[in-house]
Amino acid sequence: MTKHLAFLALAAAALAACEQNRAVTNPAASLETPLEAQRADGALDGQRAVYTLTNQVAGNAVAVFDRAADGTLTAAGTIATGGTGTGGGLGSQGAVAVSDDGRRLFAVNAGSNDVSVFSVGPAGLSLASRTASGGTLPISLTVHGNVLYVLNAGGDGNISGFTVGTSGGLTPIHGSTRSFSGTNVGPAQVSFSPDGRQLVVTEKTTNLLDVFPVNARGVTGERTSVASAGGTPFGFAFGPRNLVFVSEAAAPGSASSYLLGRGGDLRVVSGAVLTHRGAPCWAVVTEDGRFGYTGNGSGSVSGFAIARDGSISLVDADGATAVVIGGVNDIALSANSRYLYVLQTGGPQAIHAFRIQVDGHLTPLGPIAGLPAGTRGLAAF
Repeated sequence: MTKHLAFLALAAAALAACEQNRAVTNPAASLETPLEAQRADGALDGQRAVYTLTNQVAGNAVAVFDRAADGTLTAAGTIATGGTGTGGGLGSQGAVAVSDDGRRLFAVNAGSNDVSVFSVGPAGLSLASRTASGGTLPISLTVHGNVLYVLNAGGDGNISGFTVGTSGGLTPIHGSTRSFSGTNVGPAQVSFSPDGRQLVVTEKTTNLLDVFPVNARGVTGERTSVASAGGTPFGFAFGPRNLVFVSEAAAPGSASSYLLGRGGDLRVVSGAVLTHRGAPCWAVVTEDGRFGYTGNGSGSVSGFAIARDGSISLVDADGATAVVIGGVNDIALSANSRYLYVLQTGGPQAIHAFRIQVDGHLTPLGPIAGLPAGTRGLAAF
């Protein structure tokens, strides 16, 4: 009984560091100048940018940062999603996502239970559609081709699928809504496999990884659930050869790697490799599959070298490949995987930029601040 209570306490501490869904009563003002006004010069080409959600109760918006060729960021203003946020933690990865070609941006509105789709063009972002998410409290989404899936964490929770029209409108896919392994499972992320044939979902409170097959019409099949190698699986990312790299928030903090089979099986390659850093909650893998990184809620980034067989090992023995004072709430890679971006929480909210070196180490390029309290989600192109 004592050991069980201790485990629950550790799990609760990990989830607190990763920030569960909660509101901020007095959020700061958003970025000063609307994107529509700032981008009249057409400088944003839609190809190099970093995006985050202000997630405000009074009105959600996408904050846009132009990315220079050297990886540094310049604030480019905000554009309203038309929906509302929660003002606080979402407890997820994937609240905002960019299409593979960089021409669409997708964002959750967790306060109004819908999803906004933006077109990305030379003049910046333009709101294309806003559609009910198929459930309540949408916190994560993923897109492959013209199919979008949304993870809804409210109530019993579900995933729900949509087709993306040529103008950016969303149409629900009949038969696509699926439940998780039970109620109150604490889902954190949904993501397509690279070939779009499967969806993976992490369940934080049950320590399960869910796999759903997806047919050619975008309809999901029956769920397969696999026990996580480490406690509190949270964020994850795919690499070459269907590698799945998963962050695990339970103390003392770890990451695991798996190979995803066509039948939905997940084979553990490296199980629960310690980060030595608290609350690893967000995860990315470089395009070449050589490195994975976890964003740790305690205020650091842990780099992992990934071998060809999918096994992982720390780049730095102490797990501190980068330190971000105040805490981390999300991470994202540029489309070319040369730069890593880290959303800082605690103290002034800011986005930190890093250049990824050939050995996996990170060179800081400096932070850019000015984000309101409650900002969540991060995507880059």
